[in-house]
Amino acid sequence: MTAPASRPLLVAENVSKSYGGVRALREVTFTAYHGEVNVLVGENGAGKSTLMKILAGAESPTAGRILLDGAEVTFRSPRDAMSHGIGIIHQELSLFPDLSIAENIFAGREPRGALGMVDFAAEKARTAAVLARLGRRLDPGTPVGLLPIGQQQLVEIARVLAEDVRVLIMDEPTSALSNQEVDTLFEVMDDLRRDGVTVIYISHRLEEFRRIGDHVTVLRDGTLVAHAPMTETDTGWIVRQMVGRGQEGLFARDSAATGEVLMSVTGLTAPGPAGAVLDSVSLEVRRGEVVGVYGLMGAGRTELMECLMGARQATEGEIRVRGRVCAEATVPARLAAGLALVPEDRQREGLVQTMSVQNNVLLSSLTALARRWLLSPRRERAGAGEQVADLAIKTPGLRAEVTALSGGNQQKVVLARALLTEPTVLLLDEPTRGVDVGAKAEIARVIGDLAGRGLGVLFASSELAEVMAMADRILVMAKGRITGEFQAGQVSEKELVAASASDKAFGGRP
Repeated sequence: MTAPASRPLLVAENVSKSYGGVRALREVTFTAYHGEVNVLVGENGAGKSTLMKILAGAESPTAGRILLDGAEVTFRSPRDAMSHGIGIIHQELSLFPDLSIAENIFAGREPRGALGMVDFAAEKARTAAVLARLGRRLDPGTPVGLLPIGQQQLVEIARVLAEDVRVLIMDEPTSALSNQEVDTLFEVMDDLRRDGVTVIYISHRLEEFRRIGDHVTVLRDGTLVAHAPMTETDTGWIVRQMVGRGQEGLFARDSAATGEVLMSVTGLTAPGPAGAVLDSVSLEVRRGEVVGVYGLMGAGRTELMECLMGARQATEGEIRVRGRVCAEATVPARLAAGLALVPEDRQREGLVQTMSVQNNVLLSSLTALARRWLLSPRRERAGAGEQVADLAIKTPGLRAEVTALSGGNQQKVVLARALLTEPTVLLLDEPTRGVDVGAKAEIARVIGDLAGRGLGVLFASSELAEVMAMADRILVMAKGRITGEFQAGQVSEKELVAASASDKAFGGRP
């Protein structure tokens, strides 16, 4: 890790931003040092995204100014900011799925030949070069929609790196990446740092930004509460600055007494393009039990959830809920059987971006709330309002657009929709992906409360600490198979990692 730089490159000086009567930023001064990785952290709603939008030209400050190399600048648009060498990579993907990798990277700025026509050969060559810089060897002509989410995220990163950036703003760039892809990205960031590129890095993953960061700045409730060289901090200090309390006990819960089996799965097998994505998976979830499923990217965690919910077809196996066989593999049939899923990608699969908070909450329960096939506005408001109150969703109102909410509160909206169906077993795929430490703790508390009320909970996660703290029992997957089964408190991180990287059975699995 390098020593703190002496020269600030990009500075937001006494910046404030208001939306109507709501103040999102209050006289924040943020400094990004030349050739350094400058980490910005804070809970959802702390003002990180607003500040980054101002620095990237997507928003204008209500008060304060922006300095670049000591000179005051005004950005009228993201393209204007890019012309000054400032690029941003957003957490949520903004790719064109039907276009190729090369077409996505150079969309709107295609290389042109002598007659003004697109030079496709040059476009592919430059695409291959930037992908090689990221350590990826992908066919530039591949449609982006055919790539897994992790590789799509790398295309998003490549699109900005193809510009001659001086300042690279990265908002949760690793949220969908595998451990190997994260290592590759960090190698690229080291190269950029050596080349003098200034990086502003937003992440909720404490272990990541402590590994890569040179400086850390903490926002809370729209104000700057702390700034320090990373070498002078530890994880506990950062968490205390973010949420006002230490990390101890953020995820921990008391194990509840478990009862009868609510869901049993036997021999579940599902095909994939290169072999089985699920290979004879068997498991059970009991009343009041929280079962965690841990595994690396590609282990089959998401495919398992999709098969259980009827969104993916299995070729073999049996699923029973409350002893009854789930014969019909459709989402409505599984909802009726007592299953509900909170999917991994809330933006694409969990929310309808153009709808209100209320309508998103109600999507899976409209038939149940109707009377004689007629919708009841009163019952709709009551049903959505009860869930919003129970989950403490922070929203301007039920009619507010769901896109106006923070990531953590959007995730709660998806959870509310699932809970309104009154499930017997709740399925959650990466339930805390892309949310801050405080929101993670709140979601963990909700999961514990649901188990305490008698629900069965099966959740998949790639975060070891989360699985170990939240689950009563832990299943480990690798290559579509369950390779380990452990009781909470009786397994180490080392054992879980070993089981996730092996074809052999560990723990309580034969």
